[in-house]
Amino acid sequence: MAKIIVYTKENCPYCRLAKDLLFTRNASFEEIRIDLDDAKRDEMLRLSNRRTVPQIFINDQLIGGYDDLAALAKSGKLDELLKP
Repeated sequence: MAKIIVYTKENCPYCRLAKDLLFTRNASFEEIRIDLDDAKRDEMLRLSNRRTVPQIFINDQLIGGYDDLAALAKSGKLDELLKP
């Protein structure tokens, strides 16, 4: 399975949508809460150059936020990325 990391915050509706979309694909992922750890927030900024959440990485490739993930799912490309 693909290595998936999702940077999130509590009470973020787009974070919830992204996680739900990944759940529907039976994709396991590591969730990193940036509101609990300033070092992880800084890490996300360094890796993505973005301040908004979620920030989603699949196999160390920046996918972007929920809208980007949903567009990949709609196009059928997400399933390709999730293959081992």
